[in-house]
Amino acid sequence: MLEISMPFIWLIIAVILGVIEAVTVSLVSIWFAIGALAAIIPAYFDAPIWAQILVFLAVSAIAFAFTKRFFKDVVKVKKQPTNSDSLIGTKGIVTEEINNLNGSGRVFISGLGWKAKTADGKDIPEGAVVTVLKIEGATLIVKEKEIEKNEDNK
Repeated sequence: MLEISMPFIWLIIAVILGVIEAVTVSLVSIWFAIGALAAIIPAYFDAPIWAQILVFLAVSAIAFAFTKRFFKDVVKVKKQPTNSDSLIGTKGIVTEEINNLNGSGRVFISGLGWKAKTADGKDIPEGAVVTVLKIEGATLIVKEKEIEKNEDNK
């Protein structure tokens, strides 16, 4: 019968935990994989199983304590801007009157028609020029562009 040694079992555990970490990429098992690798040492010297588990837990906790902050700083998830985020601040033409109470309103921007709502709740007539303030889901939140007056038109 095939006898499997404890160092080999700890190595298998470390590899499995490493694979889990590689698949999830969310830092959930890396510390335990390090602990399992450390547990190979007492297992190699035929230490009792409780000592091996103690080393596993202690090294896992130490690895967690010392690396959590480092990994948290290095592996920050940054907000990725989307193509629609580039619409914020752009001008568009109202193609259907914007009325928040009726839930109606469409704006044409960059070759596409978008559902639109006003930020202040005021209706905006068809044909008006609006500025995109923000995007909520697939709806643009807009405000009517103020008419600029110059010195000649007073």
